[in-house]
Amino acid sequence: MLTNPTLDQMQALGLAGMAAAWRELAERNNANELSRDEWLGLMLDREVAMRADKRVRNRLASARLRFPEACIEDIDFAAPRGLDRRSTMALAQGEWLKTHENLIVTGQTGTGKSWLACAFGRQAARLDHSVLYVRVPRLFEDLALARLDGRFPRLIDKLTRAQLLILDDFGTHSLTDQQRFHLFEIVEERYRRKSTLITAQLQGDAGLP
Repeated sequence: MLTNPTLDQMQALGLAGMAAAWRELAERNNANELSRDEWLGLMLDREVAMRADKRVRNRLASARLRFPEACIEDIDFAAPRGLDRRSTMALAQGEWLKTHENLIVTGQTGTGKSWLACAFGRQAARLDHSVLYVRVPRLFEDLALARLDGRFPRLIDKLTRAQLLILDDFGTHSLTDQQRFHLFEIVEERYRRKSTLITAQLQGDAGLP
């Protein structure tokens, strides 16, 4: 049986999941019936699960999603938006992220494009991909300021480093030549290296291509 000093060592080593599992196992009535391998296996399972949960939480915090609670499971396919359940659930598997493909969500105002983009962002984080959400109008403001205060290279690096970059509200305003140049730089750096999800307000039915 492990002693309290051993639990303290687990905590000191950052093995909080194993320590929590041990405490729960020790309180079981059948604790003595479990073999050493069973104890170790259950403790390791808890450690792996806790680390995975923490990694997802950190990725979601860094993503700064507009709708952080949006998730694939809550998509309403009955709404008249032209969403195909089979295609959407296939995209949720994340193969397009592994092959560095891009996704465009189009539709009129109020059809839930931003929410859907955030749902895909949350799913990407679950699949252990880094995610960054930005609204395009705000992005261009930040890029213009970054040009002036010397942060431009760092900001471009941040935008190109994310495994999934979500560009929300694209096409709501006409672009200046400088904004087109900035957008080209971002897209060029990410092309065939990382995935980009764009939401755009276009005339016609909303849906996933």
